[in-house]
Amino acid sequence: MHLNETTVLTSILQGLFTTYAERVKDVNKITNALIDRKIVAGQEEIINDHIAFRTLGVPNLGIASFEKIFLTHGYRKMGSYHFDAKKLDANWYAPPTEDLPRVFISELCVHELSENAQHIIKKYTSKIDVDPVDALDFHNAEEVIDYLHRPLWELPTLADYNALLEESEYAAWVIYNRYYLNHYTISVHELKKGLNTLDTFNDFLLDLGVALNNSGGLIKVSADGLLRQSSSVAEQHIATFAGGEKRSIAGSYVEFSERLPLPQYAHLPNHILTRAQRREGFETQNADKIFESTFTSQLKQH
Repeated sequence: MHLNETTVLTSILQGLFTTYAERVKDVNKITNALIDRKIVAGQEEIINDHIAFRTLGVPNLGIASFEKIFLTHGYRKMGSYHFDAKKLDANWYAPPTEDLPRVFISELCVHELSENAQHIIKKYTSKIDVDPVDALDFHNAEEVIDYLHRPLWELPTLADYNALLEESEYAAWVIYNRYYLNHYTISVHELKKGLNTLDTFNDFLLDLGVALNNSGGLIKVSADGLLRQSSSVAEQHIATFAGGEKRSIAGSYVEFSERLPLPQYAHLPNHILTRAQRREGFETQNADKIFESTFTSQLKQH
C-alpha cells in the first residue's frame, strides 16, 4: 500500500488495508514474492491503483452514505457506471493527491430484485433509520476504521444467505462481509521492467499458485485497449451464521491493473509517464467481469 505523508486519510486507508491483508493470504504471498525478486523493497513501494467497496442500495446506506467519508477527505466524484445483468450502479472517485488510490464504490439496486430477495435484505437493513455515517467524526481515523469493520445489521442466517446467493451473489457477499475492503489493486505498469505488463505479471502470479479470475479471459481489456485488468479469485473462509451454522463463502481478492499511455504520449519512456498521461477511469465491461472474482463459478477453481 503506497502511502506517503501520514494524515487522517492515510491512516484510514492503512487501517482498512491491515485488516484486508490479514484476511486475504494472496496479498502477502504476492508482496513477498515481489520482494524476493527485488522488484520492490516492501509493501510501501507497491502503487495502489484503486480500492473498491460494495454496498446495498437501501435507505440510509448505499453510495450516497458511503461516499461522504471520502468526499470529506478531498476525493472527487468522476464517473458513474451501470451493470444491467448484475443490477449494480457504481461511481469512481479521484484522490486529492496522486500518491493515493482511486476509490470505486458499487451499490446493489435492491429494488430490481425479486420480492423475496428484497424482503430478506430489508429484514436486516430496515432497522437503520438514519444514515449511520452522519454520526461519525470523519477526522477520527480509528472511528471511521471501526465503522467500516463493524456489523451494521444482525448476522444473517445461512438460509437467507443461500437464498440471496441464488439470485445475486453480490447481495450474498455484502449481507455477510459488509463493508470490508473488497479489493486493492496493484498498478502493474509502475513495477520494474520484467513484471510491468499484465501478461508477464499474470504468468508470475500463476507460477506462485494464485488462482486468477478467468471470466471474460484472464485479462479484461477496455474497448480502447488502454485499460487492462485481471484479478485473483476471492479467498474463501468458513463463515459462522446466525444459529451457529457454518459454510465456506467468498471473501476479498486482489486486482491487477495496467494503464497504458494515451496515444499522444505513447512515445514517452515508461519511467517518466505521469498519471495524467495514462488511461484514466474505469470500463463497465472490465468491471463487470472483475465483480465475478467472488462468484461461485470462480471459487470452483480453488
